[in-house]
Amino acid sequence: MAVKIRLQRHGKKDSAFFHVVVADGRAPRDGKFIEKLGVYNPSTNPATIDIDFDKILDWVMKGAQPTDTCRAILSYKGIMLKKHLLEGVKKGALTEDQANQKFSKWLEEKDGKIGTKKDRLAGDETKKKTAALKAEVASKEAKAAKIAAKVAVVTETPVVETPETPAAETTTEDPA
Repeated sequence: MAVKIRLQRHGKKDSAFFHVVVADGRAPRDGKFIEKLGVYNPSTNPATIDIDFDKILDWVMKGAQPTDTCRAILSYKGIMLKKHLLEGVKKGALTEDQANQKFSKWLEEKDGKIGTKKDRLAGDETKKKTAALKAEVASKEAKAAKIAAKVAVVTETPVVETPETPAAETTTEDPA
């Protein structure tokens, strides 16, 4: 029985999110599973990955095979690196302390990269908002200037009343 760590699709048509599950390789994608290990939401930027690190590491160490997409997610979270380091400890290539030190150093670097990306995205969003606000203010000023010009043209052109024919015309008497 091949045990797989894979994604199970949920959500609406254009807003999918996924559960990370351990399932028999023969089971259908959204079918029966052994255990739910976390949630992956690619709709957010950066993607939201909420997984149980220890449970997934335990399954990977037991021999569960992640699919390609899950392998990428697990690598992103550091589970594959942790597995590699633990196997090195088993073989005697490094000690437990060295493995933990390498992993914590990697985690700090990864958190720094993610933090800078979030800061950059937040900065880009504020720049977009300020640019949109400036464009809106400029548009309003342009419209106000057009309206003021129209009002000025209307008030500047004096209405010249042409004198009508002499007062004799205003009488209703027939001259003939």
